[in-house]
Amino acid sequence: MTPPPGWYPDPHGPHLERWWDGTAWTEHRRAPGAPTVPVPPPPGGGTGRAKAVALIAAGAVLVAAIVTGAVVLSDDGEGAQTRTAPTSAPPAPNGPSATTPEASPSTSEPSADDPAVVEDQLNGVTYPLLDGWVRPQYVAQDDVVMTTDGTYDCPGGVGLCRHGMVFSRTVTENDEKSPEALAKADIEDAADVAYDRDTLDRELYGGIESHQQVKSGPVAVAGRAGYLVRWRVRTAKGPGGYVQSLVFPSSVGTESPVLVRYVFDAGEDGPPLADMDRITKGIRPFGDADTGGGVGSSIGPSD
Repeated sequence: MTPPPGWYPDPHGPHLERWWDGTAWTEHRRAPGAPTVPVPPPPGGGTGRAKAVALIAAGAVLVAAIVTGAVVLSDDGEGAQTRTAPTSAPPAPNGPSATTPEASPSTSEPSADDPAVVEDQLNGVTYPLLDGWVRPQYVAQDDVVMTTDGTYDCPGGVGLCRHGMVFSRTVTENDEKSPEALAKADIEDAADVAYDRDTLDRELYGGIESHQQVKSGPVAVAGRAGYLVRWRVRTAKGPGGYVQSLVFPSSVGTESPVLVRYVFDAGEDGPPLADMDRITKGIRPFGDADTGGGVGSSIGPSD
């Protein structure tokens, strides 16, 4: 029921692929599209021939990673670095809705069946890619599913911002399983990360002045019972925006909760607020084009 062993985009190095052994991330990485090489066995195991193959394989992976890093450096010219991914589940979203020249490009690919779909392989779902949205490129934050196209100078006078971002990750830091409890606990952090201070302690929007809850309640997501909380955030500079925390059980493995964060700038330049509901309603399990839910279904959020 868990994602099968295989090469998946590295959550902390999106220009590389990393080996998922069926239960956890390993330390084996390769460049996307590199020739398939055997994954080395655990230290101390296997025959001498197997160990030799393992060393060759590890060398091939290292060379591929170095070559890929060189390509990235020549593309952005700012010295991008490969970050270290965790050894278990993907990490939490980190950082506000800004991008920096040091970020690495994503290798997220369209679905073979539908080019307007973004796949979240570890959580077993797909997200609709609406008009005005693109797969992430040169994004500093982890777990980004999609962004609005292009960047702009942040209202606070430092950094570059994006008008919209969507994040997806698996909740693993506690044993809480209730979508309602997790969504309510996450929304404040989602607002702070998006519109207060970034990881460099910069106030990209001049800081948060106030917030107001504008929507909350149960919602059907990919045929599962989830819960969402949405805030309107007002900032010292710029029009502020909307943040939403959506949680629902994964359709794979132990059905660990999936957390989806939405960050939408307000104002005429921000994405349509209705896109939050459209994206939620369009979330599907892998291989199932019919099972959906979202706002307007038999389970709908209340204001």
